Amino acid sequence: MDTEVQATVDVWVGVDVGKKDHHAVALDASGKVLFDRSLPQDEQHLRQLITGLKVHGTVLFVVDQPATIGALPLAVARDEGVPIGYLPGLAMRRIADLHAGEAKTDARDAAIIAQAARSMPHALRSLPTDDDQSSELAMLAGFDEDLAEQINQVSNRIRGLLTHIHPALERAIGPNLQHPAVLDLLQRYPSPAAMRAAGRRRLEARLVKLAPRIAGRLAASIVAALGEQTVVVAGTQAAGQVLPRLAEQLATLHRQRREIGTQVEAMVDAHPLCQVLTSMPGIGFRTAAVILVEVCGKDFATAGHLAAYAGLAPVTRRSGTSIRGEQQSRRGNKRLKRILYLSAFSALKDPPSRAYYDRKRSERKSHTQALVALARRRCDVLFAMLRDGATYDAEHALVA
Repeated sequence: MDTEVQATVDVWVGVDVGKKDHHAVALDASGKVLFDRSLPQDEQHLRQLITGLKVHGTVLFVVDQPATIGALPLAVARDEGVPIGYLPGLAMRRIADLHAGEAKTDARDAAIIAQAARSMPHALRSLPTDDDQSSELAMLAGFDEDLAEQINQVSNRIRGLLTHIHPALERAIGPNLQHPAVLDLLQRYPSPAAMRAAGRRRLEARLVKLAPRIAGRLAASIVAALGEQTVVVAGTQAAGQVLPRLAEQLATLHRQRREIGTQVEAMVDAHPLCQVLTSMPGIGFRTAAVILVEVCGKDFATAGHLAAYAGLAPVTRRSGTSIRGEQQSRRGNKRLKRILYLSAFSALKDPPSRAYYDRKRSERKSHTQALVALARRRCDVLFAMLRDGATYDAEHALVA
């Protein structure tokens, strides 16, 4: 956190946030407790707390959860003109181990947050000024990811049911399950018996409305698959009741994700760093949205700090002569790490990225290790692009 801000602080407030109630502990420069009790999760009580402590001097407001249940306390503190800080959960747990006792209470946690803020300011993280656009992008991008996860779950559920009752039919339509025409077909003819009774002509007529190019081929594949199995598996009738509902649910999820994706894309396009981010191969508007949410607004001194934050920096393990080596970090921002890894995989179509990946493979690294190395190198490039506001330079980006 900014040392200049810390130098002017007279009162440190640690708040262990909760859904209904928070527990706040306030300390002065000598460590004297100025406030130690719980208060409701509402604006009036939070304002009273901050206003009452302002008589002692400049207040620093520190929480252990900056989002969801911690959003209102931070919003009130910002509105009161009070500097705010964030104590990450991992740092919180490690600092708690230094205090006597094993109890886990809100009061103890709030006291630990306040003591850490007062005596270990380097453990705190600054929070960027509240930005409506950034907050909206974070919420929409998060919802978009939730929809993608739900789509994957429902798709797997449909394919699992089809595999259970008719494996050949699943092989015929499973790969095209995301197509609106297939989902429409499952809603109209939800069982092998219904499809068999409809016949190829009706199946093709239904498919051609939404998939004119593949309707004939797909209808032929379905009819051929139906002919491979004559036995009726137990549970087929029940599956016929479930499949149309799952297909309708999946179609709705796809529609919602398209709508949300349009809004996310518009917000990314309006961001001043849009052209910078999307100039890098493998970064589309959804990847750019996550980077804007997770990286922009945070202060990273070097590319190594950004890589460590993303969990892409290797961890050195050494102890005497018996343990020597490096391994992949299990920490960091998992959301950012995942998106940078997938971005590196997508960038394999880019010649410089592919050449870098192939060079790592020639060094006897596995596919995953080579991709992580590529993601780590691209993280360095991303840091330089964001720092300088420069677009991607394919000629020099992945050299070395």
